[in-house]
Amino acid sequence: MVKAIRRVQASVANIHSEKRADDGGSLFSVDRGQKVNGMGTGIIIDERGYIVTNHHVVDGVDALRVTTNDGSSYTAQVVSFDRKHDLAIIKINPTRQLTVMPLGTSSDLMLGETVIAVGNAYGYENTMTGGLISALSRDVEVNEKQSYRNLIQTDASINPGNSGGPLINMDGEVIGINVAIRAGAQRIGFAIPIDDARIVIAQLLNNEKLSSTWHGTVTSDVKNGATRKLVVDSTVNDGPAARAGIQQGDIITKVGEVSVTDGTDFERALLGRPVGDKVEVTVRRADRTEKLTLALVASNQKPANVATTTVVRGNIDDKETSNDKFWKLFGVRLAPLPDPEKTNVGPRYRGGMRVSQVRPNSPAASNGIQQGDILVGLHIWETVNFENVNYVVEHPQLRTFAPIKFYVLRGEETLWGHLPLNGVR
Repeated sequence: MVKAIRRVQASVANIHSEKRADDGGSLFSVDRGQKVNGMGTGIIIDERGYIVTNHHVVDGVDALRVTTNDGSSYTAQVVSFDRKHDLAIIKINPTRQLTVMPLGTSSDLMLGETVIAVGNAYGYENTMTGGLISALSRDVEVNEKQSYRNLIQTDASINPGNSGGPLINMDGEVIGINVAIRAGAQRIGFAIPIDDARIVIAQLLNNEKLSSTWHGTVTSDVKNGATRKLVVDSTVNDGPAARAGIQQGDIITKVGEVSVTDGTDFERALLGRPVGDKVEVTVRRADRTEKLTLALVASNQKPANVATTTVVRGNIDDKETSNDKFWKLFGVRLAPLPDPEKTNVGPRYRGGMRVSQVRPNSPAASNGIQQGDILVGLHIWETVNFENVNYVVEHPQLRTFAPIKFYVLRGEETLWGHLPLNGVR
């Protein structure tokens, strides 16, 4: 246990926040506008200062400070977040390279396995508590606004301030992200399985969103015990990856100097690289290793109608249009917004797609989408055109988003809801 703790200590970030109080009708009266302090924990996922934590740790904060294990303190900024999955990426600018948390897998966890929770419990930085895995695949509803699926339950003590911190195994590898406790109970805490979290983290580090660059690759994480690899599902015709020679079925093992285990590693290895910068990508293909050269392009050079060179496994036949797929999955047909109507979305959105038809008794109809609405977002992505919609419905991890969150503009009001993904295999 001592060796496991020593292995991860340098990769834990203690988070301190400041925000304006809003009592929201709370029984505990706080003067509106008064500053209150918060605390949480983060996991260092990139040497340059990218840290993952829970969204609720950074939600609505005015200021963030991060303290690393050596006592250094830095101002932090929120980079991206996913409310539904309660994850966020924050960034500091360290004076030295940071140590990345050793990565484990949640694919082979067992009941009774010994685990350690690390965090900023009640402001006591780098607190360690031990316990075991009490249950797996727990669905937990915290309140009417926040619920979780497939959580790890542990009796390792998790306290306020532990949120966002690592749950580690005896090898000193992160296997979960501590997220919640059962109010009023003793030693009932929950963590997001790291394999689930890494899929979301890869989306939060997406190069197209953060760096306005594009690699043209669709991949899947494959994790089953000791087997951990990133498999190429498809590449975009004449896109950067296709031009580099990356093929369906390739296993990406390294990008530049970064060893690649999953999509998070792939995205962070390319993050911040300028357009045209050439990086060596190592892939395993059948029984041999290939070294290829990938050059990123600007995201605005991405083809207007993205077509993949292969069918993404587990999704619908790629001969269907994205509108057909959306109709089949959710019961909605979409139409581009005419130029004169694009001003209707206001400065908050770059655009959207008009809902032209809703199938009666469909998932969309049952969850409040109406003809005439403007679809402005799905999950964490905007829906400005069919290309955006196609990206979502063809995503290899689509079923893990279930139910998928949607955002529509109706008049001047933004409404949101969730669509089930029962038809996705």
